[in-house]
Amino acid sequence: MEIKSFRELKCWKEAVELRSLLKPKISSFPADEKYRLKDQLIRALRSVTNNIAEGYGRFHYQENIQFCRQSRGSLTEIQDHLIIAFEEQYISKDEFDLFDKKIEKCLALLNGYINYLVKAKLE
Repeated sequence: MEIKSFRELKCWKEAVELRSLLKPKISSFPADEKYRLKDQLIRALRSVTNNIAEGYGRFHYQENIQFCRQSRGSLTEIQDHLIIAFEEQYISKDEFDLFDKKIEKCLALLNGYINYLVKAKLE
């Protein structure tokens, strides 16, 4: 099966689900976090899917890989922000675990896509 759009990539779809899962929770954070933790989380969540899409649109394996690595960095940034949210008691342990599990799934899919691109580049 040939992929004709970034929207067909499993790693992109999973990241969209992560964003949808987290958005309502982020909205419930205290107002004084609006330009701190809330904004940082929203930017990082958007960065994940934005970079996957932009890399796909480059039509060059190495550039695509680099954008996917940026996306991977944003996923780990989200993990760190969620650690802060947990420490500040904005999210429960169960919520943290649920979000972290979803992030790990995103990372696994993204790493798989990166590995595919690395192999395709060598062919």
